[in-house]
Amino acid sequence: AGIQAHAWLFYPKKSLTDKARKRLRAIQEFTQLGSGYQLAMRDMEIRGVGNLLGVEQSGQMDAIGFDLYMDMLEEEIAEIRGQDIPKVDDTQVDLNVTAFVPNDYIPDLEQKMGAYRSLAGASSKVELVQIAADLSDRYGPIPHATEQLVRMLELKLVAKAVGFSRIKPEGKQHVVMETPMEEPAWKKISENLPSHLKSRFVYSGGKVVVRGLGVLKPEKQLESLTEWLGYLQGAIAEPVLG
Repeated sequence: AGIQAHAWLFYPKKSLTDKARKRLRAIQEFTQLGSGYQLAMRDMEIRGVGNLLGVEQSGQMDAIGFDLYMDMLEEEIAEIRGQDIPKVDDTQVDLNVTAFVPNDYIPDLEQKMGAYRSLAGASSKVELVQIAADLSDRYGPIPHATEQLVRMLELKLVAKAVGFSRIKPEGKQHVVMETPMEEPAWKKISENLPSHLKSRFVYSGGKVVVRGLGVLKPEKQLESLTEWLGYLQGAIAEPVLG
């Protein structure tokens, strides 16, 4: 420990790359005890850190500096984390729609409750359509109120799939969809909306306001929301509805 040591390293000058020369100069510069961190930082600046969130192994850190690079990296990671579509247990729909099974359609209470359970337990649009067809075969043409019930349950399915927990009117002009969804996730799925609809959807932490929808009749609100949320669901890799 008390003897000064030396090492001599020889190399042919013509065979060195520009990056190799920079590394050698970095080794010459950082010679003091405890300078390993600074040396590692310089090496990253020389070779580039790489695309940490992808497959590319080259970087641009030398162009922007390490501190800015790390700030940008943290922002990107935070945004990616916020792109997850939240899972909701159920979706409550409070639109003023007449949706039920009339007594004169299924008079027997037990059979009517069975119909409600079957409809409520459907996990896809295909299943809802099949249950409605079965009801029509058994009890005759489905009344309008029951058709609206099927459509409301379809809206619940698609709204749940895209992370909305409640749909309700707001004043006389708008409809609000409550959600635990973060803004990056909303930006991601709202790109799938047709251009003429994008301005109608306004995200504000915890909810999305659908402007102007409240002026339509409740049945039209139901129909429009089901169609529009279907566009949002199309942006999700693995759609739930059949």
